[in-house]
Amino acid sequence: MSGSIVLALRLALALALYAFLGWALTTRWRDLQKQATSLSARRTAGISLKVREGSDAPVLRHFIQAEITIGRDSTCDIFTLDDTISARHARLMYHHAQWWLEDLGSTNGTRLNGQVVTTPTVLTNDDEITCGATTLIVDIAAQISDASSTNTQRIKE
Repeated sequence: MSGSIVLALRLALALALYAFLGWALTTRWRDLQKQATSLSARRTAGISLKVREGSDAPVLRHFIQAEITIGRDSTCDIFTLDDTISARHARLMYHHAQWWLEDLGSTNGTRLNGQVVTTPTVLTNDDEITCGATTLIVDIAAQISDASSTNTQRIKE
């Protein structure tokens, strides 16, 4: 009789273990789905940049993506033919609800309001970014959008 009691206890323990594992996996699955939904709903504040290459007329560029690269490489979001700019010169990133400027190890450096950028730095409205002979004026949009796209328009002066 004691053998059947031990067997029953083993079966009960196995069932409890499988029930616990099912509960743990279900809870983890729901948590991962909530996290995925949260990440997909993350929004980026738009940013507008007034780009002036040398003495050319400035061009207004609107971005709503989370990362913008500046450089001579044709894959950069802000592509320029300025010889004083590196292929991948600088990057603007949106994280922690702020826009950040980071120099990507450029040869001639990146300046923010006249100061050399050595570490990622937070941007504010009307900041002036200088990369070689190219100047960018920052305008951080108050609106928030989901999509990532760019829009360009020439500014008349």
